[in-house]
Amino acid sequence: MKMDISSLPLFDYSGELICGVDEAGRGPLAGAVFAAAVILDPAKPIEGLRDSKKLTEARRNILAGQIKADALAWSIAQCSESEIDTLNILQASMLAMRRAVEGLKVVPTLALIDGNRCPVMPIRSEAIVKGDDKIPAISAASILAKTARDAALMALHLEYPQYGFDQHKGYPTPLHLERLRIHGVSPVHRKSYAPVRELIVNAQERAYERRARIQT
Repeated sequence: MKMDISSLPLFDYSGELICGVDEAGRGPLAGAVFAAAVILDPAKPIEGLRDSKKLTEARRNILAGQIKADALAWSIAQCSESEIDTLNILQASMLAMRRAVEGLKVVPTLALIDGNRCPVMPIRSEAIVKGDDKIPAISAASILAKTARDAALMALHLEYPQYGFDQHKGYPTPLHLERLRIHGVSPVHRKSYAPVRELIVNAQERAYERRARIQT
């Protein structure tokens, strides 16, 4: 269900305990997709919450620490590259969001989801288009998901420095595509994504041609 509640304060839901939910990392060619769920504490408001993409990296990291310290509950979850390839990125994102909600130590009665659709969950949920810049709890979830994913890609950079994950965080930038062409596909690349899949197919075709030449 879509609902625009941007004009309403988050805690104007009598008897409801609300969590905000968002994901990060649908577009990249590598790494897991992350999701976070946050229940804010009305007694401990956090200034400056907004869509994580509109914040600097330094500000996101500061806010992430505040959220973890002051929220009533928070949870971060993910779906791996193999799950993305098996399920598709939409279903993997939905699953990551569900895992994040289920990981909360406090059980909410209503989940507000950024976007235009909701994952299947045991609690009620409402989709809020551009909710990450309207609803503080969703903004908080956006920040936690983004900072967690960025940290994961920095870790992948240490393992696979040749791809430059520290610079592009897995997104299909010209640098990333160039490194893919030079070094080939790594175990952490999403093999169902077109640029990666095409490289795999091309490599298989070249290998087939080499075997054919050897046999003749």
